[in-house]
Amino acid sequence: MNKIIKIALILIFSYTFLSCQSQKTESFSPKVLYKSEDLIITQVSKNTFEHTSYKQTDEWGKVPCNGLIVQNNGEVIVFDTPTNDATSVELINWIETKLHSKIDAIVPTHFHDDCLGGLKAFHDRKIPSYAYSKTIELAKENNFEVPINSIKDSMTLKVGNEVALVKFFGEGHTRDNVVGYFPSDNVLFGGCLIKELNASKGYLGDANTEAWSTTVEKVKKQYPNVKVVIPGHGDFGDQKLLDYTIGLFKIQ
Repeated sequence: MNKIIKIALILIFSYTFLSCQSQKTESFSPKVLYKSEDLIITQVSKNTFEHTSYKQTDEWGKVPCNGLIVQNNGEVIVFDTPTNDATSVELINWIETKLHSKIDAIVPTHFHDDCLGGLKAFHDRKIPSYAYSKTIELAKENNFEVPINSIKDSMTLKVGNEVALVKFFGEGHTRDNVVGYFPSDNVLFGGCLIKELNASKGYLGDANTEAWSTTVEKVKKQYPNVKVVIPGHGDFGDQKLLDYTIGLFKIQ
């Protein structure tokens, strides 16, 4: 009987130890990998990186603008360009020299210049661009650099041995805002559709405030396992950013 009890205790200890080790392996502490006057790159999970550049505005001053880099097996997909071509070149060079990776695609998440202001720099390097069909239409109307490949409403892009998902869930910040999701790391790039905690409603010149909450509710339902949520501006976080955005635009 004592022998059976000893074996049981050994098994329980082994299971507990392995569980603790697994939890330690899964945990990740974000860290800044690169910082210049115009660009910050922060690793937010094992294979994903937030890039932050800046846009000078009359109303809000110098505004930080986020994008996402996802990486696997020497390949990269970038969501949103930095705000201008010069900073985009800086980002591209960092990816090629520090990540030693090939950029397979650039995906602007809507037509504003904090998403595609540096698109020409990517096109000059022959990097394919993909955008929702409405984004292409609005970029043309505003005489911006126009993404080349059109997405109907969703698309799966291969990156190394993994995939990145692009999907339009509905109107919100703009009529064309899509989100990017990297299932491998459970990281969501919400772009300007998603607000950082305690943010104001921000620029609403092209917004559909009535649809905004419903759109984000659809995003939350589609990706229940998301761990990291990156907004278009401000600090990244977790699913609380989705809940905050839903509440901010909820019609009373």
